[in-house]
Amino acid sequence: MRSYVAAVLLGVVACVLTGCGDDDPFEAYCDEVEAQQQALSDKLAEQDATSLIDALPEFEKLREKSPDDLRDEWDTVTSRIGALEDALEDAGVDPATYDRKKPPSGLTDEQRSEIEAAARALATPEMVAALDGVEQQARDVCRTPLVI
Repeated sequence: MRSYVAAVLLGVVACVLTGCGDDDPFEAYCDEVEAQQQALSDKLAEQDATSLIDALPEFEKLREKSPDDLRDEWDTVTSRIGALEDALEDAGVDPATYDRKKPPSGLTDEQRSEIEAAARALATPEMVAALDGVEQQARDVCRTPLVI
């Protein structure tokens, strides 16, 4: 019985010292959702070949502020967009002008395969689920959509 009381007292002391219960664990994330909403809306509204790559810096900021239960989804989003950006950059290809049917001269088969694999990874059920998850969390917890 005494060890139970000691554990409770230690828990109370730890709570007082760390300020538990004082802060909303989602506050920083929700603040970031609001801060990035306009930039994401502007970049994603264009719906062109570079929209997701253009939005990567905002997605990465959201990932950094995301709660633990959402980190896997943000990791999926940012890593897959980042992989496409890297594949294009490594090949020296401008994302805005890349045409899969008419690849630029000098592009190797390996570079083309890497670009295509990274692009396909953006259209998988896992990516769709991750995007749906981060959007739903923003709406449910922050009461703010990622884009307007």
